[in-house]
Amino acid sequence: MEVDVRLFAILRERAGTGTLRLELTEGATVADALAAAARAPGLGETLSRMPVRAALNREYVADDAPIAPGDELALIPPVSGGATAAARARITDRPLSIPDLAAAVTRPGAGAIVVFCGITREVERLEYEAYAEMAGERIERILDDCLAAHDLEAAAAEHRVGSVPLGEPSVVVAVSAAHRGEAFAGAREAIDRIKAEAPIFKREVEGDRGRWVDGTPPPGAESAAARSAESAPGPSAESGGRLTHLDDAGSARMVDVGAKAPTERVAVAEARVRMSPDAAAAVEAG
Repeated sequence: MEVDVRLFAILRERAGTGTLRLELTEGATVADALAAAARAPGLGETLSRMPVRAALNREYVADDAPIAPGDELALIPPVSGGATAAARARITDRPLSIPDLAAAVTRPGAGAIVVFCGITREVERLEYEAYAEMAGERIERILDDCLAAHDLEAAAAEHRVGSVPLGEPSVVVAVSAAHRGEAFAGAREAIDRIKAEAPIFKREVEGDRGRWVDGTPPPGAESAAARSAESAPGPSAESGGRLTHLDDAGSARMVDVGAKAPTERVAVAEARVRMSPDAAAAVEAG
């Protein structure tokens, strides 16, 4: 059977397309689709090292979930609508209005309204990409959870996609409650979960240079390397099931690795250092 897989952010960029068509056997699982996707040009290395979660018909699923003809499959890399009477969620490419969102959660029983606004800072612009249909549904579900958990009167959230220039808001969350404690707690949980769960991806752009911002792995996501490590033997019986690199007090210690077979590993690190012009000049001068 043929299955179209939607790709986002760095996966779309590496593959050179937003949709990947895979030929899978009947009864194939998400794991089979991941393995097939890894053979596509540009995706093998990225999928091997990056925690990726699959969404089947806009719901996160395990790797052993079966795929049927006509299913919508999406691969969600680490991240950065609809409405009910009390919850409102929207993904939009238009500028966000803080007053409008605050007004949307005003209720007769609300003694406190808390608004959180995330704004582009330090770079020329941020470019946001989203699996918009799933992101809207996920944010609405998060708001519904917050309404129940914190006894909120109303909750609303809007996230912008596309280019967001320096100083403009990219996400706004507004909640109302009878008291400020509930309102603050509800707003905090809402934005924290939106950042962690909604499939929205951020790219920093300065001039003609851009980079995808490292995000939070979607719930339950893991890289191919991590999946492989799960099948590796754990602490030996000789160590009593303890990690050999820790002593009885839990402190790190050196161990003899002379008997281990040689392996090749690659570590990649990146850093951004900000300093004053005087400090930069001193560094350049040695």
